[in-house]
Amino acid sequence: MPGAATGGFGLRAEDDLRSAHDGIEEPDRTFFFGEASLAHETACVLRDLNDRKGAVGQFGRSVRTRGDAFKRTHAVTLGYLGATQISAANVEEACATWSRPLDAMEDGIYSGRARQRVVEMRQLLSPYRRRGIPVAAELETRAADYLRTVD
Repeated sequence: MPGAATGGFGLRAEDDLRSAHDGIEEPDRTFFFGEASLAHETACVLRDLNDRKGAVGQFGRSVRTRGDAFKRTHAVTLGYLGATQISAANVEEACATWSRPLDAMEDGIYSGRARQRVVEMRQLLSPYRRRGIPVAAELETRAADYLRTVD
């Protein structure tokens, strides 16, 4: 049940978003906070509470609902999703997920948070790369190349 781990606050926010409609005035500072943002924040809470399955589901929801206007945030969310997947030993899935933000970053997207997700990815992939898992080695090469271009 979404929001249960957050004491119901997530459910209230989801209900508020569901009932929102045109004509409701909102503060300018909240224009960007929609379903994708709520799912991202819920996923971070669930991840921190060690609910990997719930976190993966909410990160996935954020990825599915995020608009094209927020490509850097999308890349960060994918970085968190990959980290959560690999923490559950889903190496192939994590590598496929991490490949997506690397594609965007190699096309010129840059932010400090996105860069930090690449650094974290390399750390999390290290044991799998040492075991000779090809997809981990390939992703490591791409990540190292990317970091050389932005550092």
